[in-house]
Amino acid sequence: MLQLAVDGQTWLDSAATAQKPRAMLEALQQWYASGVANVHRAQHRPGERATSAFEQARGTIARWLNAASASHIVLTKGTTESINLLAHALAGQFQPGDEILVGAHEHHANLLPWQQLARRQNLALRILPLDTTGALDLEKGLDMLGPRSRLLAVSPLSNVLGRRHDLAPLLQRARELDVLSVVDGAQYAVHQRPDLQQLDADFFACSAHKLYGPDGIGLLYAHPRRHALLQPWQWGGEMIEHCDYHSASARPLPLGLEAGTPNIAGTIAFAATLDWLDKLDSNAIRQHEAALHRLLIDGLHARDMQLVGQPDTALACFNAPGVHSADLAMLLGEQGVAVRAGQHCAMPLLHSLRLGGAVRVSLGLYNDAEDLQRFFEALDAALEILA
Repeated sequence: MLQLAVDGQTWLDSAATAQKPRAMLEALQQWYASGVANVHRAQHRPGERATSAFEQARGTIARWLNAASASHIVLTKGTTESINLLAHALAGQFQPGDEILVGAHEHHANLLPWQQLARRQNLALRILPLDTTGALDLEKGLDMLGPRSRLLAVSPLSNVLGRRHDLAPLLQRARELDVLSVVDGAQYAVHQRPDLQQLDADFFACSAHKLYGPDGIGLLYAHPRRHALLQPWQWGGEMIEHCDYHSASARPLPLGLEAGTPNIAGTIAFAATLDWLDKLDSNAIRQHEAALHRLLIDGLHARDMQLVGQPDTALACFNAPGVHSADLAMLLGEQGVAVRAGQHCAMPLLHSLRLGGAVRVSLGLYNDAEDLQRFFEALDAALEILA
């Protein structure tokens, strides 16, 4: 954040990606400076050291998420790859006419892989509706889960609506009906530490870069009750148990879904980031973010901005009457305030709300009241220009 401050920039786009702590940067530097090696494939000391550090990092990630075992954590490039991996690895579990249920608020990453799977295999894609507040309509959602349902894919926190969804009733019904459950935790994990054993979903995905960690690393949690269903979607080095010229078999999870050289540095730095987060007061952070969010919502209401939904966590999307969101974001950017404008990788949701786009302000643990003061000063100046 120091360089942003030096450059006069106010970062209010943490839902896109978060700024990084020194602990993460130091972990990257230490890894690359100490002599690198590949993992799971060498008997020399650097290779053994690399494998040990990599697997210790996997264990740290598992503990932070309260997964029962590190073997339940598959390392990926991020949430998008995790869900695409699932859509390919589970393809053999569907028959024509089976139903996939997806929330109406989903990011493209948790919609399009299932949409395309449904198109390829003649499945029915059903959309779980939202209520008037922007929350999942649980009554209708529970009614939609039925005998043809095969997979439920939902997110507990929308990157557009900024509203938390109670997934527990849906996940319980899915377990009762033996419906596969997939939770996109990309936004949620930043503002509420997940407890995967309590959540008891079949699959959970999130990304490091939104969680103050490095780019290009994320995870797929797979509950052991579903491991046998997952078929490799990529083939290559070190995920093979046995192969000859005409056949191959994969190793057990997690390595069986991790073809090729993994992001070793990113994994180690991600674990260092989680260790850093562990040392912070999570209750104080939640209270701090909640207070900032109230300031944000109150300030937008005071200026008669049109909020998208009823956000209650960490972000708000809005429009100024008669103003294009891209024009407003550009003028804010020219004043050193970084926000996002557009459809936020949730085009169907925006279209359902009859919106061409919106400006999004999203908060991180490093933001403060001065950041919002600069935002509102810039917003007032931009609105005066655009009036």
